[in-house]
Formats: sequence, structure tokens, C-alpha cells
Amino acid sequence: MRMLLLAMLALLLSSCFPVVRPGVTVGLRFGFELNPIITRFEPDRGRAASYRVGESVSFVVSLTRPGYLTLVGIDPDGVSYEFDRVFLNPGTHLLSGPPGFRYEVRPPLGIQRVRAIYTDTPHPSGFVIRGKYTAEGWDQQISIYIQRSGSRVRDVAETFFYIR
Repeated sequence: MRMLLLAMLALLLSSCFPVVRPGVTVGLRFGFELNPIITRFEPDRGRAASYRVGESVSFVVSLTRPGYLTLVGIDPDGVSYEFDRVFLNPGTHLLSGPPGFRYEVRPPLGIQRVRAIYTDTPHPSGFVIRGKYTAEGWDQQISIYIQRSGSRVRDVAETFFYIR
């Protein structure tokens, strides 16, 4: 009887833990609530795809409302940088780089994480995400970026791919 009670209690308690879907970032991570605006964000070959150095990568992004999107990458060695800022209307878009350019895969080899930051206001003046960060430092820079944007509606989505 005790075993049955313990099993039922364990089952009940296990249902209390939050479940996070792949590609969805929890708002608490950045210190404020995020609104679900970015419904899809992934490389053109799909999440966890492989790219070789020198190849182009594009990103599929779907938004539920118009706004500003900033793409920020963090290399396997912790170096982070912004590589695009665009205004997009609602819908699905294929982002492959500014006119006349492309997103080109470069070393170091390993896992490349990319975040799409959505705000309903223009990018914060004079603030650029660039430098070498730990995972916590990268989260903090994204949080500062969003706070400085003054945006009331914001969202962050993350994806990754492998550089071979």
C-alpha cells in the first residue's frame, strides 16, 4: 500500500515541473516576461543541422506581429556578436543576410547558437552585443539589450547548428 501511495505521489509531483519545448526560451531567464511573438526560428536545413566552413546559412523566422528582430550568435569559443537587425512584418521570412551579403559559416568548429531578439521598438541606440561571454553573461547582455530598447512587447528564440 505504501509503495502505491509513493508511486502516486511521485506521479502527481512530477506533473508540477514546467516543460520547455525546444526552441522556446523561458522569460524568467531574462528577468521579465516574454510574449510569444516568434513562433518559428531555425536554420534553413533545420535545427541541429551541419554546415561546413564557407557555406551560407539562412534562418526561417515566423512572427505573429510586426517588429524589430536582431540576430545574435555565440561561437563555440564564447565569442558573441550581432549579425543582423531588420524590421519584419507578421508571417514567415527567410533571412539570408543584408542585400549584397550572406550569412557565411566561419570557424571555430562546433555548436553555433543563435538567438533572435524581437522588440516592438527600434534597436537601442549605441548598444551592441559583442564580446566573449559565459552562458550567463550572454543571457545578461540580451536582457540589457531588451531593457534598453524600452520595448513592452518582446520575445527571444534560440536555435543552433553545427559547424564542421
